[in-house]
Amino acid sequence: MKIAALATSLVAAAIALAAPAHADPDQDFATQLHTYGIYGQRDYNAWIGKITCKRLRNGLDTDAYQSARFVSNQLQEDSTTQQAWQFLGADISIYCPDQRPGLPRVWLTPDL
Repeated sequence: MKIAALATSLVAAAIALAAPAHADPDQDFATQLHTYGIYGQRDYNAWIGKITCKRLRNGLDTDAYQSARFVSNQLQEDSTTQQAWQFLGADISIYCPDQRPGLPRVWLTPDL
């Protein structure tokens, strides 16, 4: 009886202390992109975002400037340089916040 009560207490504590469920990061990303006027298929944009993070982590892109160029090449032809940077900012915030330190290295580079 004591073991069952203890088990019940532990399960109740685990449920009470569990982190709240998170929203779908792909949907959050799409919503953020829409505020910048960047549309397109949600899955495609999420895929580009995740690949961009992987490129940064693997050293294929050594700074955010190279990542922004990669993103720019993936966006629709009428997308602007500003939108590429906005995409990258949203991408890093949602999919790879560990890559944020790479962003300041680009401010001396004027063009994409």
